[in-house]
Amino acid sequence: MSKYQEALSKAMSILAEDPKCLFVGQAVAYPGTGMTTTLTGIDAGKLIEVPVDEDLQMGMSTGLALQGFKPVTIFPRWNFLLLATNQIVNHLDKLKELTNLETPPTVVIRTGIGSISPLDPGPQHKGDFTEAFKLMCPNLDVVRLDDASQIIPAYEKAFFRSDGVSSLIVEWSDKYYE
Repeated sequence: MSKYQEALSKAMSILAEDPKCLFVGQAVAYPGTGMTTTLTGIDAGKLIEVPVDEDLQMGMSTGLALQGFKPVTIFPRWNFLLLATNQIVNHLDKLKELTNLETPPTVVIRTGIGSISPLDPGPQHKGDFTEAFKLMCPNLDVVRLDDASQIIPAYEKAFFRSDGVSSLIVEWSDKYYE
């Protein structure tokens, strides 16, 4: 296990200690992606497996936050997350303006830049839209994790913040196996 993947596993364990934490996504409760490996040891009751419907997943995660949960919603690659852009740009990013809540609840969005090694998955699976989302979502904290030392502080800040700002955290899939 790389230092990067080890730090991600540790960060997810820290978040999972919160009784309101839920992990939502595809290949969350069942194996399927590198991100699945970072949830090993997490209580199965905190893992919500959803069908391949990214827009639904993001809307559901926002709804869970509005009901008092603290969702970490997982999209294994940016190219999948693009299908949830409506919910992120038009709803989550505008939550404070759309509600009468002074401090709206937050969602942590987890995504990755697709790996190119050992097999290049092609252009539809290795995009990096970090800068575009920073422009589209002025109320969202968008952070790319370039180094393992950033991981735990970034996830702790995103999860435990109390200012009503949701976070989009971008991982490098290739760094899981360095």
